[in-house]
Amino acid sequence: MNETLRFEELIVPHLDAAYNLARWLTRNDATAQEVVQESCLRALKALPRFRGDDARAWLLTIVRNQSYSWLKKTAGPRLVDIDDETGLDDDDQARLSHKETPETWLSRTQDRMLLTQTLDALPATYREVIVLKDLEDMSYKEIAQVIGTPLGTVMSRLARGREMLRTRLLASEWTT
Repeated sequence: MNETLRFEELIVPHLDAAYNLARWLTRNDATAQEVVQESCLRALKALPRFRGDDARAWLLTIVRNQSYSWLKKTAGPRLVDIDDETGLDDDDQARLSHKETPETWLSRTQDRMLLTQTLDALPATYREVIVLKDLEDMSYKEIAQVIGTPLGTVMSRLARGREMLRTRLLASEWTT
């Protein structure tokens, strides 16, 4: 099998997960796209040496390393993408239907924004394990492989991160 076909088979199915991880780590859509592109180039170059059976974990390890490399290079303020003038992304526009009232849409959107902002504010070591476990549905073993730590550390970080998230969400509930 040539390397292009092997790349398409092993790596392409995991591009959404790669982007998701890069986005949560870098906190920037454009940067996440660049990180994933660079990670894919690195994966393609290293593919002849890849002998593992978990291409997703391998790719996400590369994405994680690339994301942290980018974070080290940039010490300034992060750029934030601004939505169009409606403030709605394509998913929100598609979901706002005649059956949903503006009040229920606003409540749902605010809840999602609060969760996103709160998760985004967590330290990267906790944010990454929450993203990999709860959003990407990876096993503890896969996460340990991606972040290069023992299984117990993954479990500890996940528990602490979830507790930090819960505490911060409850605190914000009292202030709103």
